[in-house]
Amino acid sequence: MTGLAEAVEQYLAMRRSLGFQLRHATRELPRFAAFLEQEGSEHVTTRLALRWAMEDPASSSVTRSDRLAMVRRFAQWRSATDPRTEVPPRGLVPRRYQRPTPYIYSDAQVKSIVSQARHLSSPLGIRGLTCATLFGLLAVSGMRIGEAVALNDDDVDLGAGVLTIRQGKNGKSRLVPIQSTTKAALAEYAERLVALLPKTKPPFFFVSERGQRMSAWCAGDNFVRVLRSIGLREPRDDGRRGRGPRMHDLRHRFAVTTLIRWYRAGVDVEREIPKLATFLGHTHVDEVYWYLQAIPELLVAATDRSRLDAMGGTR
Repeated sequence: MTGLAEAVEQYLAMRRSLGFQLRHATRELPRFAAFLEQEGSEHVTTRLALRWAMEDPASSSVTRSDRLAMVRRFAQWRSATDPRTEVPPRGLVPRRYQRPTPYIYSDAQVKSIVSQARHLSSPLGIRGLTCATLFGLLAVSGMRIGEAVALNDDDVDLGAGVLTIRQGKNGKSRLVPIQSTTKAALAEYAERLVALLPKTKPPFFFVSERGQRMSAWCAGDNFVRVLRSIGLREPRDDGRRGRGPRMHDLRHRFAVTTLIRWYRAGVDVEREIPKLATFLGHTHVDEVYWYLQAIPELLVAATDRSRLDAMGGTR
């Protein structure tokens, strides 16, 4: 291990001791150290940091800016022990955020994702089992991935059909009711998991192949792998996820399909929106509209409903 690689490990350990999770930095900074070694540099330079941050031409300005900021924080720490270190100045890469266009998965695509996830290879067979169940739950519940993987056994009440989300986004907790089919799928998962880990079943619900809590990052990597296998993402050779439909788009799908179902059922959608906001764990009703996408099915359902209302609500 080179001096820079060792420094990266020390830096990450120091920040973890302060309570930072550093999911991205844990993956990216070692790659940055390897990049510097490949370039023959023993210390951080602004020129190389900028080249590394910009190396993926398909990445967004947000991704490039975040990568450079990650290096900047490391360089500030490293400069205390290596005076040769150059700290990249702020603003080298403008951060212009644009809302990604949500990808609304079809019912057939969701079934394909869950089916393909079951075939993810692993020595004990836990990866495929966990990912298939997790992806299916995200599709039918609209939960955030961080909320789903944070579930403990005590948070999953299959008798009542209720999931307890503790300390969700903005510190909000809530109850998420689930349908009978979802209860059955979760019960089957829990039963099969106990059979695979009879003596070492941990207290958290979604378990990784190593018997630890499934992480959001690991789930995301496996989701991308599944999407590539069914043709929804292009393969890559550099180990990066690239761009394309996301796991978070399952949450968008849930919001959109809920509205479609309400329109077709003749429900007063405007009155029901606050319920959807509560179900999704939003602080304000307006946040629901961030998740909506004007797909043809939604536009047709809304138009048909408007016509019925104009005709006096007759069906």
